[in-house]
Amino acid sequence: MRLPLRLFPSLPAPVRTASSVPAGKLNFVPACSTADARSLELLQDFVSRSRRLFVVTGAGLSTESGIPDYRSEGVGLYARTDRRPMQHTEFTRSAKSRQRYWARNFVGWPQFSSHQPNCAHRALRSWEEKGKLHWLVTQNVDALHSKAGQTRITELHGCAHRVTCLGCGSITAREELQRRFVSLNPDWSAQAGAVAPDGDVFLEDEQVLNFRVPSCEQCGGILKPEVTFFGDTVAKATVQFVQERLAEADAVLVIGSSLQVYSGYRVLLAASDKKMPIAILNIGPTRADHLAELKVRGRCGEVLSVIQPL
Repeated sequence: MRLPLRLFPSLPAPVRTASSVPAGKLNFVPACSTADARSLELLQDFVSRSRRLFVVTGAGLSTESGIPDYRSEGVGLYARTDRRPMQHTEFTRSAKSRQRYWARNFVGWPQFSSHQPNCAHRALRSWEEKGKLHWLVTQNVDALHSKAGQTRITELHGCAHRVTCLGCGSITAREELQRRFVSLNPDWSAQAGAVAPDGDVFLEDEQVLNFRVPSCEQCGGILKPEVTFFGDTVAKATVQFVQERLAEADAVLVIGSSLQVYSGYRVLLAASDKKMPIAILNIGPTRADHLAELKVRGRCGEVLSVIQPL
């Protein structure tokens, strides 16, 4: 089930370290030593003991594809800028805010939509194909799991590759909206710079004043990316579906998430209530470290590439 895709030149560059990030991609992965052999052995044992593994992924998985996250120390959006993501109420209540958001998103879309899965995404797809992975819940909106071929997946916060109408609820492809933007703004342009985790770029407010935003072709309503903005809540049906898949699983593995957002953290609370074994793979601390029997610090791609779905 897939549930509901003038620049600031002074931004400091992300720290670059040897990693599993593909060549030519910006490295938004925090500095991290290689996971030790004992941790890898314990994680392999954890995965091997599970027959119906439930996986929760976060932005730390996609940083290795060149997409920044919000919270990573030194390299996340919050560390590099004072910019904060769009809030749900701001988007729905302010036409000016929607204009600014869509202008920035329009400029950033070609780069954001071109990102490709990395070795961690491919490893998880392999786990699914071999029957190890029962269900995957991702907090990411970048569609990289789907691009990798994952099918047993719930996109907890939606997907930036889809657009929804707040009036009639119709769903359309983000790529189609890009063509409409081009048609409505033939003479408007702005240089693409650093792309934020939600897919837009950094532009000055005066640059977006003449940018035109289309309405829903069916009802004339407001168009919004089919993602859960900050301040909004995940649909009850989605939460219920995730809980049902969790109840079918026998262990939980968190990959690349600090679990600071409650919608992801509550999955771990539910797993803990069910006395399910929990393991976490993440570079930094997480909100659920106290719930886990195993915590492995390392880059997602480097670690998952050596763990076998036995």
